[in-house]
Amino acid sequence: MKALVYTGPEAQSYQDVADPVPVQDEVLIRVAHTGICGSDMHAYLGHDERRPAPLILGHEVAGTVQTGPLSGRHVTVNPLVTCGKCEACKSGRDNLCTERQIISMPPREGGFADYLAMPERNLVTVPDHVSDAQAALAEPIACGWHAVRLARAALRCEPAEARTLVIGGGAIGLGAALSLRAQGMPDVRLVEPNESRGQFLAKTCGIEVLTPEEADTSGQYDLVIDGVGYAATRAAASASVKPGGVIAHIGLGSADGGLDIRRVTLQEITFIGTYTYTAEDFRQTAKAMFEGRLGALNWVEIRPLSEGQAAFADLRAGKISVPKILLSPNT
Repeated sequence: MKALVYTGPEAQSYQDVADPVPVQDEVLIRVAHTGICGSDMHAYLGHDERRPAPLILGHEVAGTVQTGPLSGRHVTVNPLVTCGKCEACKSGRDNLCTERQIISMPPREGGFADYLAMPERNLVTVPDHVSDAQAALAEPIACGWHAVRLARAALRCEPAEARTLVIGGGAIGLGAALSLRAQGMPDVRLVEPNESRGQFLAKTCGIEVLTPEEADTSGQYDLVIDGVGYAATRAAASASVKPGGVIAHIGLGSADGGLDIRRVTLQEITFIGTYTYTAEDFRQTAKAMFEGRLGALNWVEIRPLSEGQAAFADLRAGKISVPKILLSPNT
């Protein structure tokens, strides 16, 4: 099969590789679309030691099952493979499984390829009225859905009355904003520095978008979600949240700096680190998507997998207005 292989910092090769061979309880999936995630970009830039070259990146996958009882069914893929036996898995917090694996990290290759092998339990079947391109958005939106669920439980006010702010207009931040509305928190604002992306989001998704300069950082928000994860965005979150409010931190941009620990302590602000999603979060996200509660899901651009290197370069250069680029196999 053909695959886009990460070969080193800012370098990828579209080349022939061996077809994946499903093992016990796995099925073969013909990939329709795979989204480019921020973590893929970190790896592409050589900033993620968890993803050493050579490696097939990509974990936001939708496609068609080729083997087993679900053969012929369109599916969206939960890329997080867990043991099902540890304390975390048994308690419903399987995203914290001590043996968790995610495709696009060794030992599992990712979805920027013609085919992918996955455990059948990791698949959610997609109804006919939902396209493969829409289905591929389940994974990034599930990250926001999970963060909103955890933050909602920590709020000291009624969710419907909460004033919320999301930092970052990529797919993670947008997914969080859409999830806030779907989970009963309609008062949502989103901060996005890229003017063209901000205009796109406001027009396409009906979200109030602010530039960083326009955002109120005087401690007026009950809940702030950082979908970026750099020092500057953590500083903005620290300043924007109310005393007694909640910060939910999804972004993995950088490990250092920004969080105002003194203010978090003195103002009894709840800080929640959130990683991916549970299997139940993923299923609930897919259900909300299928029911139309997360909008039209029309904020993607589709490019051929063979042109993946150029797509990464365009993202790196800030040339992309849409929150998500999907790469589609050429065959």
